[in-house]
Amino acid sequence: MKTIDVIIPTYKPTGKLVRIIEMLEKQTYSVNKIIIINTEKEYFDDFFKDKDILDSYDNILVKHIKREEFDHGATRKMAVTMSDSDYFVCMTDDAVVLDEVLIENLLKPLLEGKAAVSYARQCTKKSASLIERYVRHYNYPQKSARKTVSDIERLGIKAYFCSDVCAAYDRSIYDSLGGFVDRTIFNEDMIMASKVIKAGYGIYYASQAKVLHYHNYTCMQQLRRNFDLGVSQAMHPEVFKGVPSEGEGVRMIKNCASFLIKKHKGYLIPELVINSGFKFVGYRLGKAYKLLPKKVILMLTMNKTFWK
Repeated sequence: MKTIDVIIPTYKPTGKLVRIIEMLEKQTYSVNKIIIINTEKEYFDDFFKDKDILDSYDNILVKHIKREEFDHGATRKMAVTMSDSDYFVCMTDDAVVLDEVLIENLLKPLLEGKAAVSYARQCTKKSASLIERYVRHYNYPQKSARKTVSDIERLGIKAYFCSDVCAAYDRSIYDSLGGFVDRTIFNEDMIMASKVIKAGYGIYYASQAKVLHYHNYTCMQQLRRNFDLGVSQAMHPEVFKGVPSEGEGVRMIKNCASFLIKKHKGYLIPELVINSGFKFVGYRLGKAYKLLPKKVILMLTMNKTFWK
């Protein structure tokens, strides 16, 4: 039986991490190791000081790093070196596992040779805003899909779309392609996915593999998140230059507006437009980060330590 490890970067963990661990230990396809790369030991120790879950299982490995050491690509790359399994899953510490077949469903297309990477569906609850629910459904629909190099012309930037909120990787192929990029502010998953696609392998969206994950970001949070997205694209023109993402964004806004009208929630369209405007401004500023003073960059980014 092929083995699989799960890698979870954490920072200021919450009860979600406990639920993730509990569900990972109940999977129908057994997890070999759960590798936790935690940023700032004091927060981790404080959260777990009165909990015994880490001692309840013998397959949990924890490594602590300083905040200035964290990098979206390099930290995950380091975590992979701590795994000796045939496959590994990257997760975030707020992606709550919804059932006991997540790993089985995520791993299936890899075992069948359909893809080198597969990623899960991100679901929401009613506490998510209606716009956020639509955006998640737009990016993570009910139907599974396989993407290859032949889909780049048709899908554009979406051909590389993949999310380390919950994604499984074939270790041997990952190694052969050099692994995650050593330094990136964002998008380490899409950068890796572009390598996979260009090398002739498939990316699989496994809609039956589900996690609960969403954000009700404010406009400024959206701006900062999209600033970092723009920066990552500007820093990696070899990946993103030929597949601009603005058109995909406009398409999603139009579709979301139509959805709101059909739901008799047209009064939310101004909120959609304003929210999207903040995203666009952040993205364009990020693309032009080289022209901005350092103090402005630090005001706009979500990842201040990246710039230090």
